[in-house]
Order: sequence, then structure tokens, then C-alpha cells
Amino acid sequence: MACPICEKEADAKCRPFCSKRCADIDLGRWFDGTYTTPSDDPDELSEANSVLHKDDPTTH
Repeated sequence: MACPICEKEADAKCRPFCSKRCADIDLGRWFDGTYTTPSDDPDELSEANSVLHKDDPTTH
């Protein structure tokens, strides 16, 4: 199995990654919003929209 970050062979200790470094890179991508999961839940969409436009004076 190849590491999804760098394509090197995965290490059993860090699987599916080759190292803790690649695992940390992946985690950082989740934290900074690089990776997202879609939602069709109207409540979540409404909340996300209000957060995005909270400080936008053109939406008030």
C-alpha cells in the first residue's frame, strides 16, 4: 500500500502513511479545511452560510 501523501510504501506503525510526518500533514489538511466532507443537511448548510457571511456588510 502506498502512502497517500508521498506515495512511499506504508509503514505498519503509521498505516496508511509511511511516517508520522505524513500522518501529521494529512491531519493538518483536515484542520485547515483542505479536505472537506459534503453535506446536504439544510441546518448545516444554513449554519455554514451564516458563518461565511457573518462579517460581510453586503449581506446585511
